[in-house]
Amino acid sequence: MKLVILDRDGVINQDSANFIKNPNEWIAIPGSLEAIALLNQSGFRVVVATNQSGVSRGLFDMATLNSIHDKMHRELALVGGRIDAVFYCPHSADDNCNCRKPKTGMIKEIGKRFSVDLNQVCGVGDALRDLQAFANAGCQPILVRTGKGETTLGAGELPENTIVFADLSEAAQYIIAENN
Repeated sequence: MKLVILDRDGVINQDSANFIKNPNEWIAIPGSLEAIALLNQSGFRVVVATNQSGVSRGLFDMATLNSIHDKMHRELALVGGRIDAVFYCPHSADDNCNCRKPKTGMIKEIGKRFSVDLNQVCGVGDALRDLQAFANAGCQPILVRTGKGETTLGAGELPENTIVFADLSEAAQYIIAENN
């Protein structure tokens, strides 16, 4: 099975320092939904792994998070794409859970649920914590320059084998070319 793991905010949709707190604030990055559809058409299953500490901070509840994800699924379906699963960590950094990126719990759970060797999986993110979680779980870390990507790249502490692309469209083309 071919699988790709994507961070959500800053990779698929525009990010916000104030959190994405409702469906109206969820706005797809141009080309990102089409990139997911292209991955699907090339035989990839696509899974989202996202930190959503806004839940534990009381900024939005689970019903609202589900509504945000419903919007993402609906908009993706309109371009012929799908996300096979959304994994999220609702905890804050203070909760010291194992699922919040940069820890690897969420990524390893995806590998287990999909019965896939994470060494065969690309993980696409825009923040250092995404890349660290992907790399430490055995995935190929890919940084996109959208969202926090430029800032992350400028900080220069990327995991050793990180590959950098302008956006999810470029990353998807690379992933497809490398796996066909």
